[in-house]
Amino acid sequence: MDQDTSKQMVFTGIDGKKVTAAFEDVTVTSDFGAVLLREVDRKVGLIERLAGCIRDERVAHKVRHELPEMLRQRVYQICNGYEDANDCDSLRADPAFKVAVGRDPLNDADLASQPSMSRLENAVDKRDLLRMAYALVDQYMNSFAAEPTAVVLDMDPTAVITYGDQQLRLFNAFEDEYCLMPFHLYDGVTGKLIAAVLRPGKTPTAAEIISILKRVIRRLRARWQNTILIFRADSHHTKPEVMNWLEDHGVQYVTGLGPNSRLDKMFETTITDARRRFAQTHQEIRLYASEYYAAASWGERARRVVCRVVVNINGCVDTRYVVTSFDQTGAKYLYEDVYCGRGNAELMIKDHKVGLRSDRCSCHDAAANQFRLILSSAAYVLLHEIRHKYLQGTELARCQFTTLRLKLLRIGARVEVLKTAVRFFLPAAFPMKEVFARVLAMLQVPCRT
Repeated sequence: MDQDTSKQMVFTGIDGKKVTAAFEDVTVTSDFGAVLLREVDRKVGLIERLAGCIRDERVAHKVRHELPEMLRQRVYQICNGYEDANDCDSLRADPAFKVAVGRDPLNDADLASQPSMSRLENAVDKRDLLRMAYALVDQYMNSFAAEPTAVVLDMDPTAVITYGDQQLRLFNAFEDEYCLMPFHLYDGVTGKLIAAVLRPGKTPTAAEIISILKRVIRRLRARWQNTILIFRADSHHTKPEVMNWLEDHGVQYVTGLGPNSRLDKMFETTITDARRRFAQTHQEIRLYASEYYAAASWGERARRVVCRVVVNINGCVDTRYVVTSFDQTGAKYLYEDVYCGRGNAELMIKDHKVGLRSDRCSCHDAAANQFRLILSSAAYVLLHEIRHKYLQGTELARCQFTTLRLKLLRIGARVEVLKTAVRFFLPAAFPMKEVFARVLAMLQVPCRT
């Protein structure tokens, strides 16, 4: 049974005084950070760009919530930790979210409800989604002041566990679950999101990988003709067709390569040398080497393979391989700095999947779930923009999105609406007030004391 939240709650008294509380003040918000998100969004123009990708076929005179308003409401709520469309019902009258969307916090109509949001999720089609995906790629390119010298493309699928009858769900033996496995594509140096694409819950095929890469790279090349593009991924992406395509289109790559007896034989001297050194020193030994190797499935193309051998303090030997298009770069640098750098992509996926709950793909229709993935991606872009551009030099410069939300966005405030102004009264004891004021100053928004 639902609780009556309008009733007064009684707590332990203080010095003979009663302590009570009630959820009844419509002028108070717990999410003032949504107003900050509005300023960041206005700076980058993200939501307007995404809204322009959706064909609005509603009857104009019956429309109560414009598409940009609905997208702002949903994306800002995701940023603040409200990932479900159901949350719209609870927050549609929240003064901070109303101001963030562009409405008077007390006098204008409330924001969209859950049914309205659900209708929007199921109204977008594949063409809308493709335009929105390209808009995210354009947003990524727009974030650079000048053409970059090089860009590292980190691609990785991640499991999204399903509990219903979602389209594209498959049983994945490795995960031991029914799931989806969307592709995530990031800039491996800056952590900026480039694309997130829904796909079935299985190991990616060469055709799936190339399908994403060719669209993204064509878009990047149209604007950045001189940028060196470097593809980096694990061994699931090391397929002959993928390597052929990358080489034919001038894209460098460093990808994992599964071990086999031929590779072990090829690098037998290095492995033996590592064991010998360990026997002499009884300390961990790490050696690198590279040779040219042509697997039967690669046809006549011989490619450079880098071997990393580690003998740990217990004498156990661990051998790893990567294949690369770089012929002159040192083997140690290629493995330790270039290939192992892809571990940062796991943190990016964690921010996207855990911090923004982008794994809530509970719609039956695949297009609706792809739309949800794009909304979470838009939230990622906004929060990454704050952290990457405006929080450098602060204690939040390297924080996870969950920490950023807790310390900078979830701020209690009371709103007052005057004839010519809307004023929010914030807690004087807010620990991050200097950081908040700094972000506003960098956004060139007046901040008066």
